[in-house]
Amino acid sequence: MAEQAMDLAMIDEVWLLPVYRHTFNKHLNELQIRLDLTRLLTNHRIKLSTLEIDNKLSGQTIELVPILKKGYPQHRFIFIIGSDQLPTFHKWGEYKKLLKLLPFLVMPRAGFSLQPLYSGMRVLDHPLLVTTNISSTIIRDRIKKSLTINNLVPEKVREYIEEKGLYK
Repeated sequence: MAEQAMDLAMIDEVWLLPVYRHTFNKHLNELQIRLDLTRLLTNHRIKLSTLEIDNKLSGQTIELVPILKKGYPQHRFIFIIGSDQLPTFHKWGEYKKLLKLLPFLVMPRAGFSLQPLYSGMRVLDHPLLVTTNISSTIIRDRIKKSLTINNLVPEKVREYIEEKGLYK
């Protein structure tokens, strides 16, 4: 999705920001594993940022915005979310304020509605966009059932998951 956002929405870079804590108390892998997996996704245009971790943020995106704006005033940030996030977006901390502070790019996900769409959000709509229902949950569930994840994640990520015996 990051590559498509850059190619089709004319975004220069995508920063991947692993959370320090999950807002909704979702179980997370240990920090080092999450950092290692994220690092495997980086290239010259996809960057790893540890701002949430370094600042021990609660997972509320609203806390991240001033850190980004203060630390990188020369950048124009756009927050990218999948359409699977839209039904619960109203549960994000101070979501109305957040929408005024940052534009949001919504990436369509197969099987998920593009509603509700809030002011300040735009959907990436392009004839060359490839949509999918691939998610981390589906990847983990496939591994638990001993199904292949070949071609669903980058080879380096698959190798790391196998080497560490993750998600079994």
